[in-house]
Amino acid sequence: MRPAAKSAIRGFHLPILQGVLPINRSQLPTEIIAGITLAALAIPTVMGYTKIAGMPVITGLYTILIPMFLFAIFGASRHLVVSADSATAAILSAGLVGLASTGSDEYVALAALLAIMAAGFLILARLIHLGFMANFLSRTVLVGFLTGVGIQVSMGEFSGMLGLKGGGHGSLPQVWNDLQQIEKVNFHALAMALTVMVVILGSKRISNKVPGALIAVVGAIAASWAFDFKAIMPVLGAVPGGLPHIGLPQVQWSWELIGKLAPTAFAMFVVILAQSAATARAYAARYNETFSENTDLVGLGLANIGAGLSGTFVVNGSPTQSQMVDSAGGRTQLSALVTALIVLLVLLFFTAPLAYMPEAVLSAVVFLIAAGLINVKEMRDIFIQRRSEFWVALITMLTVVVVGVEQGILLAIVLSIIEHTRHGYQPKNAVLVPSKAGGWHTQPLATRAQAVPGLLIYQFTHSLYYANTAQFSEEITKLVSNAQPPLRWLCLDNSAVDDIDYTAAMTLRSTHGILKEKGIRLIVAQALEELKVDNHYELRRLFGEDVFYNTLDDVLKAYQQQTGEPVNKDILPPEIPCKEAT
Repeated sequence: MRPAAKSAIRGFHLPILQGVLPINRSQLPTEIIAGITLAALAIPTVMGYTKIAGMPVITGLYTILIPMFLFAIFGASRHLVVSADSATAAILSAGLVGLASTGSDEYVALAALLAIMAAGFLILARLIHLGFMANFLSRTVLVGFLTGVGIQVSMGEFSGMLGLKGGGHGSLPQVWNDLQQIEKVNFHALAMALTVMVVILGSKRISNKVPGALIAVVGAIAASWAFDFKAIMPVLGAVPGGLPHIGLPQVQWSWELIGKLAPTAFAMFVVILAQSAATARAYAARYNETFSENTDLVGLGLANIGAGLSGTFVVNGSPTQSQMVDSAGGRTQLSALVTALIVLLVLLFFTAPLAYMPEAVLSAVVFLIAAGLINVKEMRDIFIQRRSEFWVALITMLTVVVVGVEQGILLAIVLSIIEHTRHGYQPKNAVLVPSKAGGWHTQPLATRAQAVPGLLIYQFTHSLYYANTAQFSEEITKLVSNAQPPLRWLCLDNSAVDDIDYTAAMTLRSTHGILKEKGIRLIVAQALEELKVDNHYELRRLFGEDVFYNTLDDVLKAYQQQTGEPVNKDILPPEIPCKEAT
């Protein structure tokens, strides 16, 4: 082999096992215990998620087998746990309404196809480096979205906890159907659901490490077997054991079908991207570690391909399960590998007892999971601290509850982009004046305060782009028209301007021409170097070589040298509070 080829091979590193290596041998026992703890807590949890998704119970276990294993091998985060998730399960259920009967073979095949399509979006995002998109879902809309999901899912579990047949699509129709059947309440099922909730909530009060959900599920199964609960309340019935079948989903492949499923798959992709990145980033910051969002996209994509090929539904980075591992002392993906091994043993040898589980048990588990997503405290905090963002969160929440989860996440994307654009559309600009003690103060535009007679410094506090150029032009026009004394120089403080688009550049050209006709010199201070180069819309060539100044003090000094105007530090109106310019 040629030396160059050998060198290339030595320099090539597969991006695998980043979440596992290096292994700290002294940490191994803790990682194994954390893996066992995760299995104990996650098994009943993912079985509950199958009710949200409308999938067979066994497919919940499949989400913590191959998908969890693949992310542990190919992901970058050492802490993110990937398996079934309530938000993406709810999107799945909403997206397949009317396409197939819930829980049927066709429904399962479509769910598997959606997992593969979501994986396609994730891999595409990695190829074109779209990991940064995770930042475009604001915390505000995520809180509103997850609260809406919590309300919607919890309302859907009333029928199961009451032992009713249920029915209807969407939160409000489901509740209406429950009310119409209220005289048929199965009080045995209700008592079972309440008992499960007491056990789970009571165990949490003792310690988060106590597997309350597992205790409740095992206890309910044992009691159902011993006292034949299937005679007095609905139970799951036979659950197939063994390993999942590996293969492509058995669907009637067509572009029409892909088109119908694409919006749902994209909504899943957005939630996976935002939730997984936020969770991984939080734990990386907690332990002062680095991770690659783009590498995680590959891991998440492969995990969802594994889900689709093994006949289960979409998987996502789970904040709750990540916290389970962290609380148990797990610090690497080795814990997830241990969990996957335990689930493998359960699938091979211990699925038969699941047939005795009362359906009310799963409904109660899901209800508590969903209730945990309802974040009243943070909604209240948003209301107090940022009223405009609260209405965005509330609209997102109501859309999820009243219209649907898929529509809610798409609205969340739109509202996040609008909120981002709004901040730049109407920036809070100011004029700058020298302070008596040195330095600079910002003043409201309405004061029209001049740094020295004839020199006004206008601070624009955002990038200049097409949406805010009208405000830029209007403010400068008012400042110039009402200036007393008349202006000689108008200085643009560009310290906060990191980009100028084509529309803004044309506006600057126009402003320069208008000011020149009025005999006012337009100068620029504290601009980034890349905005001053000759090939950047040729602004430097238009304005002149001597209009760019590094600091405001340089501007003041140059103006005084040309005009002889002294600095008058008593020009600040005493009734106007001053803020230090940044």
